[in-house]
Amino acid sequence: MSFSQAGARPRMWEASQSEHKKWVEVFKACDEENKGYLSREDFKVAVVMLFGYKPSKIEADSAMSSVEPNTSGILLKEFLDIVRKKKEAQLYRNEIRHIFTAFDRHYRGYLTLEDFEKAFKQVAPKLSERIILEVFREVDQDSDGHVSFKDFEYAMNYGQNWSGVKPQGDLGTYVLKMAEPQAAGSPE
Repeated sequence: MSFSQAGARPRMWEASQSEHKKWVEVFKACDEENKGYLSREDFKVAVVMLFGYKPSKIEADSAMSSVEPNTSGILLKEFLDIVRKKKEAQLYRNEIRHIFTAFDRHYRGYLTLEDFEKAFKQVAPKLSERIILEVFREVDQDSDGHVSFKDFEYAMNYGQNWSGVKPQGDLGTYVLKMAEPQAAGSPE
């Protein structure tokens, strides 16, 4: 995977027909009284069925805040949109994990400056060591000399709206901004 792909943001993802059908079936199964909407508790059960975890109070509150004013819960259309966004976020997080693992050549669970230098030399050979060091320091949030997956994930999501809509920045964008003076031929 190239670094330009590493900086790629979640794309509008479309579910397959079978997946879409599954989501509708889960909605119907959780709407036991055929109300045409999911209550907060119904929504939590649906998330458990689809994603295997119970959503936090914050996540449930966020979903319920998307409810149209004249309804008592989450309508099917809203539910499908929420599930699609969650699936996009899940896929993007898996991409980030894959990239991190590719950088972590020694399988330590963290990245060192050396790991960064080797990775960047392969994907962006014209970046100076100074730029790579600056990026490393920026990503190493706790300044312990190691970039954990949490640090890396944060950097990859830098500036992103967590709903997955209209992301504004990422590690790739940051690196490219850092490299702009070099590309223009200015001294290091």
